[in-house]
Amino acid sequence: MTSSGCDGLKGTWDYVDGENFDEYMKELGVGMATRLAAKGVKPRLVISENGGKWTVRSESSIKTTSYEFTPGVEFNETTPDGREVKSTISFEGNKWVHTSVDKNGKKSVVTRYVDDKGQQMIDMECGSVKARRWYKRA
Repeated sequence: MTSSGCDGLKGTWDYVDGENFDEYMKELGVGMATRLAAKGVKPRLVISENGGKWTVRSESSIKTTSYEFTPGVEFNETTPDGREVKSTISFEGNKWVHTSVDKNGKKSVVTRYVDDKGQQMIDMECGSVKARRWYKRA
């Protein structure tokens, strides 16, 4: 699976803003204390690739997390809030589609892409709830 359309996501990104993230986390089943803590976090994302294996690192004042994946291959992931999920990330054109399913069968889809302003857009969907976050190059 080629990654050429998603190469633009490589690099370091700083959080700009978001919409409806609290409702998205609530739909995922994230507890109130964690949601409140997450409201003030402005993470820095570092995305890299080496030999077809990609790494995403999220750095903040509260926590640094990371995961590695090979496009199209299912992997076990521990989310920043501690949930264990099965995830698959595929590259579809210039979009990176991250599908996760938790132990209760709750599915979420996170789509990343670079918009026409050069910002990384992250569209999130779980159930009927949609949210968005965006980042600028550091």
